[in-house]
Amino acid sequence: MSLGRPVPTGLSVALLAVALIPAALAVASPVFGWLALALDVAVLGLCAVDFARAPRASDVEVRRVLEPILRSGVDNPVHLELTSHREAPLRGEVRDEAPADVEARGHRAAFSLSPKASPLRLTYAVHPLARGDAHFGDLHLRLTGPLGLCARQVRVPAAQTVKVYPDLTALTQEALALALAAEASSERSQRRPGEGREFESLREYHRGDDYRTIDWKASARRSRTMVRVYQPERNQPVLLLLDCGRHMAGQVDGRRKLDHAVDAALRVAKVGLDAGDLVGVLAFASEVRAYLPPRRGREHLRLLTEALYRAEASFEESDYGHAYDFAFARTSRRTLVVLFTDLVDPNASGTLVARTLLLRPRHLPVVASLMDEDLQAAATGLPRTPQDAYTRQAAARLEEDYRRTAVTLRDAGVLVVRAPAQGFGAAAINTYLHVKARGLL
Repeated sequence: MSLGRPVPTGLSVALLAVALIPAALAVASPVFGWLALALDVAVLGLCAVDFARAPRASDVEVRRVLEPILRSGVDNPVHLELTSHREAPLRGEVRDEAPADVEARGHRAAFSLSPKASPLRLTYAVHPLARGDAHFGDLHLRLTGPLGLCARQVRVPAAQTVKVYPDLTALTQEALALALAAEASSERSQRRPGEGREFESLREYHRGDDYRTIDWKASARRSRTMVRVYQPERNQPVLLLLDCGRHMAGQVDGRRKLDHAVDAALRVAKVGLDAGDLVGVLAFASEVRAYLPPRRGREHLRLLTEALYRAEASFEESDYGHAYDFAFARTSRRTLVVLFTDLVDPNASGTLVARTLLLRPRHLPVVASLMDEDLQAAATGLPRTPQDAYTRQAAARLEEDYRRTAVTLRDAGVLVVRAPAQGFGAAAINTYLHVKARGLL
């Protein structure tokens, strides 16, 4: 570490400002000029002495403590631990070089350390908006001298890079409630015949149960009416396709469309793996960017997250046909295919529709896209200027193109999901739970 550089404090600046008063009076008498000069020299001399006696970098130890993996979209704590090696009290200020593309609050703070005291821990929060790598810089210490006139500023090497993953714990309350309800025995007891295909157990008939679930042989043996309870099939393959082309490079609700899609895909993967299904992922644009075949288990969720946390949208056309061919060249088993893309562009939607319809009836495709609330507002808003009228016409045309594409897909048996950013993950999970409960796969 270097000796640092001197930084005047507010007190020294205030004293130098006081010296301006006799300097202004020097016009009336030269004595005031000499007085102002004497004050300036005295203050600068005291600052030099104070800097010489200020704590050095070796008198204090500072380190950054944080998790090696941060979560995007939420506050993550970062701790700064300071330990004094000085026999006298130590005052100063610490500043952390937080990543430039991350919102940071409280990364600059004052501190005071007593001799031989336990380490002081300061905590601030970082709020990553996107996935990827976050680069923290060095730590900066400003150590105040005993007179409070000058501080020694030093740089402590502490650069490090951490990963930013999607927030897997951020299931919305609605989606979490539905996921828990799907596993609750009280819900299983009220399933209709189509809800699940695997026999689970027998129980007594309750009012409201479907008569078609009555097991007459079991009822005769036990002398009371018994019904069959079914559960959704397990070990079914689910393939999540992430469009990383130009359609997903735009922003909705302050984040890139691809970020919302990755969050939603990983939430579906978490619920699917918890339900016992096999989940895989394929990220693509003009070429396949990442691929993990359907597997199960908690460890597989970590691998899925690792495969997607660096996924970036590029300004190129997505090749849906190549992605489908790549995925299904390796399996012929009936699969739930969830494609996260954008359906607003009519030119690209034509190719998407043609290739997606070819998946039926062997597979069950789901197309999930974000609803741009600003676009909807523009399509239905009251224009006040000619520019507003043009904007409304263009937005309405895009919305009509989407509706036409969605109708074509639904008529062919493709499930279509569209939801705003705040409920996108919940909508995707609800569709997966609906498919499982109805035994559609």
